[in-house]
Amino acid sequence: MSIDAPSSRPAAVKDGCARGIEPLLKPLRSLRGIGPKGEELLNRLLAKPLTEPRIVDLLWHLPVGYLDRSPLASIEAATPGSIATLTVTPVKHSMPPKSASRAPFKVLCEDESGRMDIVFFHGDRNLIRRLLPLHERRIVSGRVERHGARLQMTHPDHILEVEARSQLPLIEPIYPLTLGLTQKFLLRSIADALGSLTPQAEWLDGNYLAAREWPSFEEALRLLHRPRTIADIALWPKARERLSFDEVFASQLAIALVRQDYRAASGRSLAGAGQLAQAMRSSLPYMLTRSQEQALAEIKSDMMSPCRMLRLLQGDVGSGKTVVAALSMANAVEAGVQTALMAPTDVLARQHLETLQPLCDAAGITAGYLSGREQGRARAAALAKLESGETQVLIGTHALFQSQVTFKDLGLAVIDEQHRFGVAQRLALQEKARNGYADILVMTATPIPRTLVLSLHGDLDVSQLTEKPAGRKPVTTRTVPLDRADDVIEGLQRALGQGAQAYWVCPAVESDTIREMAAAEARAAHLRQIFGEKVGVVHGKMSGAEKDAAIASFVARETSILVATTVIEVGVNVPNATVMIIENAEMFGLAQLHQLRGRVGRGSAASSCVLLYKSPLSETAKSRLDTLRQTDDGFIIAEEDLRLRGGGEVLGARQSGDPGFRIAKWPEAASMIEVAADQVKYRLANDPALKGAWGLASRICLILFERDDAVRLLHAG
Repeated sequence: MSIDAPSSRPAAVKDGCARGIEPLLKPLRSLRGIGPKGEELLNRLLAKPLTEPRIVDLLWHLPVGYLDRSPLASIEAATPGSIATLTVTPVKHSMPPKSASRAPFKVLCEDESGRMDIVFFHGDRNLIRRLLPLHERRIVSGRVERHGARLQMTHPDHILEVEARSQLPLIEPIYPLTLGLTQKFLLRSIADALGSLTPQAEWLDGNYLAAREWPSFEEALRLLHRPRTIADIALWPKARERLSFDEVFASQLAIALVRQDYRAASGRSLAGAGQLAQAMRSSLPYMLTRSQEQALAEIKSDMMSPCRMLRLLQGDVGSGKTVVAALSMANAVEAGVQTALMAPTDVLARQHLETLQPLCDAAGITAGYLSGREQGRARAAALAKLESGETQVLIGTHALFQSQVTFKDLGLAVIDEQHRFGVAQRLALQEKARNGYADILVMTATPIPRTLVLSLHGDLDVSQLTEKPAGRKPVTTRTVPLDRADDVIEGLQRALGQGAQAYWVCPAVESDTIREMAAAEARAAHLRQIFGEKVGVVHGKMSGAEKDAAIASFVARETSILVATTVIEVGVNVPNATVMIIENAEMFGLAQLHQLRGRVGRGSAASSCVLLYKSPLSETAKSRLDTLRQTDDGFIIAEEDLRLRGGGEVLGARQSGDPGFRIAKWPEAASMIEVAADQVKYRLANDPALKGAWGLASRICLILFERDDAVRLLHAG
């Protein structure tokens, strides 16, 4: 089954499942007083690059504080530096001469306790006279300061007639703003948005709501955006928790529906006798680990099932995922279908080719390679072999899902470092299979905490590789301040004298490959002054051929030091390299540091990693480096990275680790995900088609949080 796709949303509204929320789904321009300029500012504030903001999206923009505008008894009671709401009588307008354009317009006001000035700079004189007419009482609210012997209020936030007192919010929320947007405009817009809000049927379990003392969905929004008293402010944490859980619940429900729909779809059984896989095994110089055998058994069981496989294989650096993928691909080939392995970069794809080619040769399997580099006759020949079925295993990059690439019969698609691919790209590869029925195995070398697995990949079955192949030695890790870099270079000279090779990784500069390149080139130039031409360099601005040449020289030991940016994070396998130096390590994410460290310790020799940091370290940076020094367990590191940095960054520089939450924040969301997943599982068991009362209410939740649009795309993971 599937729930309403974006194109069918109007039908969902018509059939009654979303009755009452139609106004919330309208664009912002439908609010009173929102013109093109106001809409542009709100669009920038809400930051929704892929879809047009709706009225309900404005309600997801929650306040970060509040102002107490409760009226004070008198001017005398006002405290300088605070917000005051006073009832005063203007008694004098002091207009500056027209020649003194920068002088303020002052209005002297009084009450029974004393006097104060209300000050305007560059104000419309006639408007000020109308707002504060002499000898007529007015309510003014704003920040008061002492100026000389007298209090003054500059540009009051509110000026009202006494009869309009009810229009003044006694408790006024404070919102984050963007350049050009004012609190007053945002307050008015959100007040209009709240007018579109009506009570909705409850989608959360009543007992759970009562136990958590959470308000209803509608009341939670009203408490946050229009608190009436200080007592309402005390309920803000409960209201925020409620809305955060709603968002997590919608996410988990969407994932569960995708999983349910995927499992209901027909697939085909891929079963082989195991002879090709056994031939591969016989060529390996080592025995598989226990967790590799377990993962293979789980994958083989999925492939033999008549339902389509959708499985995540996650394992730490060097845990042997590629071998598991190779044996799975051998089973698929023996079952009579083609297989593909797609990697995000040419470096990683070619590394897979180097690993898989001898295994395929041992089993008599024909392997091919395709990336954006192949052109002309070579490309045409590769495509022809693939379409004829001669190529049984195809390894490549994004080029695999291009329209000209045609398989005779694709049965298994393996996607490595899957978080680096967009959903549409993964879907495009799967659709190259006959009737779209390919089994999917996605892999990551970045261990993902359980909470993020549920949040990001709850529609996938998960296999974990928890051991490293025999012979791998732990990497000794130490932290050194950057002002002792000369000591590190002396140690590097000794290591190179004993035949070692080393990486020197330069600081990551997010979204700035020019600066990364400059840092790498400068460090390489410095090291060449000491080590001569034994220093190579590789960075993101080099062409693919240049990168390959630099890495090939390092592999061939023509160079002893490879200065690099994070392009070597995955896909570079040089067993002789035993030293990793990471400069400005405090600038890297914990998971990314762990990935870089994984480039050494790949042979039988002892290896070391030096984390060069710039003092002083923040507490978070210190905790990050201490964690890396104390453990090499990627799963422990992933959990700590989640705790320190949140779900949006746990996979590195804002890769696709963020579940897309607007309200729920980490680590709060992490504690909610498992609870929401359990509730969804229980409720779907009783209402799998979302046709009952709970199901119809839940459809509303999905629409409000835009998870109905995500369901179709989530088929690709």
